[in-house]
Amino acid sequence: MERQIVMDSSSSSELVREMMEVIETVGSYAGFRVTQRKECLNLVRRLKLLVPLLEEIKELDYSVSGLGLALNSLLNLKKALLGAKKLLKNCNYGSKIYLAMESEAVMCRFHAVYHKINQALDNIPFDKLGVSIEVKEQVELMRMQLKRAKRRTDTQDMELAMDMIVIFSKKDERNADIAILERLANKLELHTIAELKAEKTAIAKLVKQRGGYNETMHQIVDLLGKFKQIAGIDETVSLDGPISTRTAQTCQSPLVPHEFVCPITLEIMTDPVIVATGQTYERDSIRKWLNSNHRTCPKTGQTLEHLSLAPNSALRNLILQWCEKNNIELPKKDNYASSVNYSAEIMEEISSLVLNLSSSQPNVRRDAIVKIRMLSKENPENRIFIANDGGIPRLVQLLSYPDSNIQEHTVTALLNLSIDETNKRLIAREGAIPAIIEILQNGTDEARENSAAALFSLSMLDENKVLVGNFNGIPPLVALLKNGTMRGKKDAATALFNLSLNQANKSRAIKAGIIPPLLHLLDDKNLGMIDEALSILLLLASHPEGRNEIGRLSFIETLVEIIRNGTPKNKECAVSVLLELGLNNSSLILAALQFGVYEPLREISISGTNRAQRKANSLLQHMSKCEHIP
Repeated sequence: MERQIVMDSSSSSELVREMMEVIETVGSYAGFRVTQRKECLNLVRRLKLLVPLLEEIKELDYSVSGLGLALNSLLNLKKALLGAKKLLKNCNYGSKIYLAMESEAVMCRFHAVYHKINQALDNIPFDKLGVSIEVKEQVELMRMQLKRAKRRTDTQDMELAMDMIVIFSKKDERNADIAILERLANKLELHTIAELKAEKTAIAKLVKQRGGYNETMHQIVDLLGKFKQIAGIDETVSLDGPISTRTAQTCQSPLVPHEFVCPITLEIMTDPVIVATGQTYERDSIRKWLNSNHRTCPKTGQTLEHLSLAPNSALRNLILQWCEKNNIELPKKDNYASSVNYSAEIMEEISSLVLNLSSSQPNVRRDAIVKIRMLSKENPENRIFIANDGGIPRLVQLLSYPDSNIQEHTVTALLNLSIDETNKRLIAREGAIPAIIEILQNGTDEARENSAAALFSLSMLDENKVLVGNFNGIPPLVALLKNGTMRGKKDAATALFNLSLNQANKSRAIKAGIIPPLLHLLDDKNLGMIDEALSILLLLASHPEGRNEIGRLSFIETLVEIIRNGTPKNKECAVSVLLELGLNNSSLILAALQFGVYEPLREISISGTNRAQRKANSLLQHMSKCEHIP
């Protein structure tokens, strides 16, 4: 029999006080990152609805019989509130770039918090405690809001997702496009010295928590460097403040020769080693890179012919001489083993779950898939360990399992795993793409949505763009864009945009009938997908078949209307499409002039976004050359 916890005045008052302090603390946070801001503000607002309940409990008569029974529920509620505080604190002070990259995983943490709060409130004996009807109704309202919030109804920010694809792509020639970097910096609110300094501090803490650098951390640091450049910050400026002789030196420091700095950690090397490509790295840093299943040189991207590390003794001697001359002490090396910040229990659990994927018992197999789906969404380390334990081949086999529920969980787990760059290749190599396309055609609504999202994620690699096109994955994406749910349309649009970066896929998309549903998205303002439609149309307009189908007078009139009355981003996209069409067909420029594009275009050239101004000026110049057209 479970022992009853006695609740007295002091214990309950202290408990209530602590919970009210948590709510007050999260209410004071004022720097929520833009990618989670809406969710954070909604959660804070909902938590404040608990204050009247806590105030009533604080004033209760302690002879009430239900009071002792309520203690366990209140303790659970306190744990849930502390979990909410930890999440909100991370969204308030964490790395903006990382939170943007991991927005789906962070949303999963919000859902877990909602569930724990609801679970705690479920077990509170409101009637026995004599809680007033008004407060009970307020709590019930909050619980209903949390349950609704648990069902995802939107998708990632389209513009942000597309820009990040381009910036992180090593092959896309636009990865250094100043306009895209400026837009991304503004979107993430990383364009002032103070914001960049705070971001660098947040990244440093994140690296420490994660036990060192991995590919994601390297991408984040690289992007931060690009943001510094476009903000006009001189490369010699250290955002960490004065240099300490007792701390590692970053590559921005004017004191440290750049050849002494590790390309991964951006710190002066204490044990430099040479890899197969001839590049030099700090030994511990490159070990961590290789132990994370990477087989490329971080700096050059070349595949390593072998994984041997050769000590660079000559460079080490030069570093020691330079440090002695400049009175600088090398930083103390951290123990490599202590930097592996990962739970052995979780690793054991993952190994067991991967084995259970092949279980002959349906319930065991289903539970394993659901758990792997959750773990793969939570953090990058889980994705690596699931893959290293052989989870991907087993999951790919289950894509063809004749159970729609199993298919839905499996394709979602693979979507989560595909966030890791190495996993993208493994998933495609195991033959997952045809099976994902099959689910996209015949699965449940959620399975179709997540299949589209998985194809989007996998197609970030150029070779996978080709595979999706060759396996006829574009027609079902077009069908989802036309007839899917709101989330389905958005996921399909994101995937189609990415796939259309490949020239052959543009032709496939046009033949699959992508133009009519895109034009419908422009006409239906309630869908809120004008930017997405215009972004895809811009890509298709660079293809002769696309120009022929798009370049109709009715579409030109629609573009002019958007240029006149759209949002700043709408206008930027519409001007870009009109410029692309007009450069190849001057008669379309004349049509746009007849529809009254000139004055709004001049206004955009002065007050539009940076990219819109450039496009508008190019269009105006082209128009001046076309005035002779009758």
